[in-house]
Amino acid sequence: MLNEQTITKMNEMKLFGMAKGFAQRNGKADHGELSHAEFVGLLIDDEKTHRETRRLERLLKNAKFKQQAALEDIDYKSPRGLSKQVILELAGGHWLVKKQNILITGPTGIGKSYIASALGNQACRAGYAARWERFPRLLESLSMARADASHLKAITQLGKIGVLILDDFGLSSLNDQERKDLLEIVEGRYGVAPTIITAQAPTKDWHQIIGEPTIADAICDRMFHNAYKIELNGKKSLR
Repeated sequence: MLNEQTITKMNEMKLFGMAKGFAQRNGKADHGELSHAEFVGLLIDDEKTHRETRRLERLLKNAKFKQQAALEDIDYKSPRGLSKQVILELAGGHWLVKKQNILITGPTGIGKSYIASALGNQACRAGYAARWERFPRLLESLSMARADASHLKAITQLGKIGVLILDDFGLSSLNDQERKDLLEIVEGRYGVAPTIITAQAPTKDWHQIIGEPTIADAICDRMFHNAYKIELNGKKSLR
């Protein structure tokens, strides 16, 4: 009865991991010789693990990745010019700390989105909030945001995301307002948080896709500075 009351109180205090751990550990034969301090220490570990797991679940849900992917599951057998050494380097997570962008280019179906998802997944596991955005749809939502005066707020929020993934950049040339929106996004994130961009067009063509030379220079300079460039090739689709 006393144990049930203790578990109830833990749940009321939102110590759900500790409550579950107490219910599972109490009465275990191999826990009989533990001191009170050791037993409490295990319960604290249970609570910490529970909270970390819940936080990761929230981060992954809010990120809205296009697909579930992991760096360790990336395929290196298919010929597409993917360097395992580069992926292993990225797996170390230094790009997150140094706020380095990652630019992934290549033909459709070559696995750009999978790699971007895997990197986003890695960021979430490291405790960073991430968000997946299909670039054409993002531009549409920003355009609609002007109608209800939420445009500035939306741009500001994009600058605060731990890791922003822009998928399918450059499917068409940008108009004046779109390139200005992109500049605001890139400027707001430059040196603050990393951005992952996937595109079918090689980076050498991005300047032309963006248009207006002065703005294109400003965007490309911030995008490319100290960035990882993963250029995939190959005729075989991996889908």
